[in-house]
Amino acid sequence: MRFSEYMGEWLYGEDGYYATYKNIGKEGDFYTAVSTSKFFGGSVAKHIISLVDEGFLQPNATICEIGAHHGYFLADVCEFLYTLRPELLENFEFVIIERFDDLQKQQREYFFESFGDVVKITHYKSLRELKRKNAFFIANEIFDAFPCELYFKGKTARVEDHDVVFEDEDEWVSQKAKKYSKDRGEIAIGYEEFAKEMAASCEKFEFVTFDYGEMQARPDFSLRVYTQHKVLPFFLPEDDEDYVAREKLYKKSDITYDVTFAHVKDAFEEAGVKMKSFKAQMVALVDMGLLELLEMLKENVEEKLYKQELEKAKMLIMPNFLGERFKMMSFRKEN
Repeated sequence: MRFSEYMGEWLYGEDGYYATYKNIGKEGDFYTAVSTSKFFGGSVAKHIISLVDEGFLQPNATICEIGAHHGYFLADVCEFLYTLRPELLENFEFVIIERFDDLQKQQREYFFESFGDVVKITHYKSLRELKRKNAFFIANEIFDAFPCELYFKGKTARVEDHDVVFEDEDEWVSQKAKKYSKDRGEIAIGYEEFAKEMAASCEKFEFVTFDYGEMQARPDFSLRVYTQHKVLPFFLPEDDEDYVAREKLYKKSDITYDVTFAHVKDAFEEAGVKMKSFKAQMVALVDMGLLELLEMLKENVEEKLYKQELEKAKMLIMPNFLGERFKMMSFRKEN
């Protein structure tokens, strides 16, 4: 099978890694910004309020997260909206795009535990089902989870019994590799369709996404597996002490790669949606108001609690943790 099909089955097939709920954070295979600090969602909430004040978002706009997993990110946004501008919590519509029924169930239960009947969540399995006039879309680490093809010097990979063989030719993959100056590496599949679906789903919106990677393509393979907080390069030699056979990792661990943000940008601009900004996560969160939120916390809670939350929030913006390696990219579609 093609590598994109293999990766798709690994992550989203029957019993795939993301087909059922997985812990994220200390008890899981990896950390995310969402699992690190509530102030990640808080900063986004403050940004949403600024868009309302600017007049870009209407007070009854749709706030939509794509690929919410447990629902922590959107719930943190709601919690900070309640603190900072409670009337927006009453007027906004909250939507999650989630294809898996099991995860939808987890999200509904978590929101009910957190907010009771105050916040109601509407689920859709695809952006194709959504039709709105005014929205704010958020996503954390979704572009690195799109299936990809593996490319090496003109050849595209297929998989036979978990072994990767570079023998096929694919004109579309070769064109993308040439466009992004890659003679080897990952070529994501699905960015173009995703951008078209979002563009068609709403008349006027802003989309903010966080992920790891760079604007320009890496010159080599970045494909890797996360399992119990260990990072295993996909092409790790069998004689390496950390080597684990792929069949043992298949569907039981996360497989991912660095995002080429130029590819994301081109996909959205081809769909008629303009890129608004591209920043390191630490710069983006500070610009959104993270430091102001921490100052508010300092004035309203005991010093011990403040220091605890401060240490968590620092991890979001420290260059050697999440601050520099992760990027924020935003897009806007006007009427």
